[in-house]
Amino acid sequence: MPKRNDIKKVLVIGSGPIVIGQAAEFDYSGSQACKALREEGVEVVLINSNPATIQTDSGMADKVYIEPLKPEFIRKVIEKERPQGLIGTMAGQTGLNLTMQLAERGILKEFGVEVLGTGLDAISAAEDRGKFADLCKRIGEPLLDSIAATSVEQALEFAKSHDYPFVLRPAYTLGGTGGGIARNEEELRSLVEFGLRMSEIGQTLIEESVLGWGEFEYEVMRDGKDNCITICNMENFDPMGIHTGESIVAAPSQTLSDNDHQMLRSAALRMIRALNIKGGCNIQFALNQKTGKYIVIEVNPRLSRSSALASKATGYPIARVAAKIALGYTLDEIDNAVTKTTPASFEPALDYIVVKIPRWPFDKMPDAVKYLGTQMKSTGEVMAIGRTFEEALQKAVRSLDIKKAGLELDAKFDWKDRDKVLSIIKEPTDQRLYAIYAALKMGTACEEIAGLSGINPWFIRKMEKILEMEGKIGIAGERLLSDKQLMLEAKRSGFSDRQIARIIGRKEMEVRDARKKLGIIPAYKMVDTCAAEFAAKTPYYYSTYEAENEAVPEKRRKVIVLGSGPIRIGQGIEFDYCCCHASFALRAAGVQSIMINNNPETISTDFDASDRLYFEPLALEDVLNVIENES
Repeated sequence: MPKRNDIKKVLVIGSGPIVIGQAAEFDYSGSQACKALREEGVEVVLINSNPATIQTDSGMADKVYIEPLKPEFIRKVIEKERPQGLIGTMAGQTGLNLTMQLAERGILKEFGVEVLGTGLDAISAAEDRGKFADLCKRIGEPLLDSIAATSVEQALEFAKSHDYPFVLRPAYTLGGTGGGIARNEEELRSLVEFGLRMSEIGQTLIEESVLGWGEFEYEVMRDGKDNCITICNMENFDPMGIHTGESIVAAPSQTLSDNDHQMLRSAALRMIRALNIKGGCNIQFALNQKTGKYIVIEVNPRLSRSSALASKATGYPIARVAAKIALGYTLDEIDNAVTKTTPASFEPALDYIVVKIPRWPFDKMPDAVKYLGTQMKSTGEVMAIGRTFEEALQKAVRSLDIKKAGLELDAKFDWKDRDKVLSIIKEPTDQRLYAIYAALKMGTACEEIAGLSGINPWFIRKMEKILEMEGKIGIAGERLLSDKQLMLEAKRSGFSDRQIARIIGRKEMEVRDARKKLGIIPAYKMVDTCAAEFAAKTPYYYSTYEAENEAVPEKRRKVIVLGSGPIRIGQGIEFDYCCCHASFALRAAGVQSIMINNNPETISTDFDASDRLYFEPLALEDVLNVIENES
């Protein structure tokens, strides 16, 4: 189906200021959409209020309005510009809510503006908790028993015939705002009152709890001809009860059986079809892996933080493809921008493991409540790629810029206090990952940790493997510096030179020099969307300790641009803006631009923002490795 010729001008809504739960991922998705629309000769009008984003640069859209993201201001822009279409699904919850408000106030109808891509009915059906429950029942998808309450009285009446705890999810809110877990009547009253105030439509879903079940996400894409693919499936390290934005995430899922994967994939495709979504969406499931029973948790009928992660994990540009679908193209008509030979209808394949870890702001907010739950508290995240879970996890930890060289314990906590360590595992904080490692060091059984945390034992056993490797390094001591096999084993387990140096009591550069003398240097592998089945044209690399190096350096003038890592308080997307412009300027001057960064939310880690991209920790060792590879 060719592009619609009646759409000449499109209004794209931005997401406004960075807030907890809504960060650089929407600068990324909105900017990618603007670029995709302009590729098709469509005039793009953007409205946003954030000066730190590259999205509000004069070159990103044909016209940029830096105005408050309020219906009355958007109405003025629509009246002046008269776009034929509007895209609001690239701007997170802000964009969805504004799209619905513009429709409800009659502004879109008044000026004949069509909502492109995912329509109003789909947004309403996914966001309104009552409508969503009705849709799931109609198509036979399992839901928890629940009520979409509009008053405290309704909630208390529901509680009379159901057992605590309950999970509360207000409608039309961002990052779980206003939600929580009610373990008794007092908590239920308080959370319902707060949730109703936070909800755009004064509605809160109260549902039975599946705390402790596994949580799995499917990033799905659909076009206007009902062609559907799954871009990526992701598994939360943390079980149900912790917002997916607060959880460590692995992609692809590591513990799913093929039967369970096919069951959830089929359910995801049924959901996106029933909702009539045109573009991308994120579908979350709870799965009891002991019984095989699953429950649909929710659908985000828009681009999300998980969408940005899935895009960077696979190399599949979800926002770009969704924007083309909004113009009428089908998946088979859109080219894969990475391979440039396969269509966007090919499901990505991964021959590596991706680990995402959230970045919390508690270093700047020491008095904040650090317990993690159904509301997001993280400001950003990092992503790491490796050939094993152990390697990817350790690379992700050192990407966080929290003075850790890998999975190790710092002196800020008394990690020998068993009761304290186990309490963090049971009632999670940002320190739970390290508490699990401390508990393993104490000799706590994997089964006990799994029982306290609800975390799948597979992940805990992988952390045991890291601990075993740490023990081998400690026993070897300085002998490691001349033991090629053991050094290689340590590097393949994700141990950094600095980590090894601390364990054996030497300096980082001594370990580095010894490793290089042994001939152990990283190889760089390509992220290509297709597990090397087709040749990729986009140089997008990660390091690992294997034989073949796919990042063969070019003999030309080149400059490395260092990214700024995860979004945190005091360091937001303004630095991504700067990095991108540095890269653009180098390219314009005929100099090869080489980006090193680890933030999956940003434009700087897009496959075509630089001439080469290395998705790596911003640590001395990793940056030096790239410098040495590229000369």
